[in-house]
Amino acid sequence: MSGYSEAKLKRIKNYWLEKEPPALSQDLYQNAKYLLFDGTYFHKNGCLAILMDYRTKNSLSYTYMDKESYHNVYPMLRDLKEQGLYPKVITMDGHRFVIQAIYDFWPDVLIQRCLYHIQRQGLQWLRVYPRTEAGRELRLILKSITNIKTEKDKMVFLMTYSDWYYKYRDFIKKLPINSVANIDLKKAMGLINNALPDMFHYIDDPFIAPTTNLLENFYSRLKHHYRSHRGLTEEHKIAYLKWFCYQKNI
Repeated sequence: MSGYSEAKLKRIKNYWLEKEPPALSQDLYQNAKYLLFDGTYFHKNGCLAILMDYRTKNSLSYTYMDKESYHNVYPMLRDLKEQGLYPKVITMDGHRFVIQAIYDFWPDVLIQRCLYHIQRQGLQWLRVYPRTEAGRELRLILKSITNIKTEKDKMVFLMTYSDWYYKYRDFIKKLPINSVANIDLKKAMGLINNALPDMFHYIDDPFIAPTTNLLENFYSRLKHHYRSHRGLTEEHKIAYLKWFCYQKNI
């Protein structure tokens, strides 16, 4: 359709994949206050981590790393701060080492835990068919998380979870310590308890994203396009992902 031969198109593609995308305007960093952070993996040999402006949908940083860790995100965050980024809120999952790195640069930033991540991980740990009534009831509570929109919804959730805890506290204590039911319930309870302090900031500020779904959808589109370019070298794959993110900002 372009009029170029396949060989010519390949040379053009490789020409651009040898280059880094241009730097973003500094205004994009300085004006961004409500952000999303998440990473996605490619064939288990690398992770693309993106920090996105929730209001403009611009990707402020797109860094390829072997995994999400303190040492891998640290230089990414350092560069963002040097560009003038001072976020108010970051919606993200509960990766504690990434959160620690964020606090090292912006001690006053609010972390909004992604409700979808909490729900998905909790349901995964409880399994599709929990082995106990306690697990089945907690699964229903987890399913309600993404429907919490108001202060009233929040209070209903907290009361329901509290009632569940006191109803089954003694039962859980009596479970064999290495039993599947005990391990599943303890994991799900720990997840909720650790997330609770940062689950509901969005109720008080409508500009805060309750989930990272916007970024998850972006990753879905990126991977759909990337599948059309399989066979790239590792270097060209990383370059392609960066150019895709850059072009979506234009």
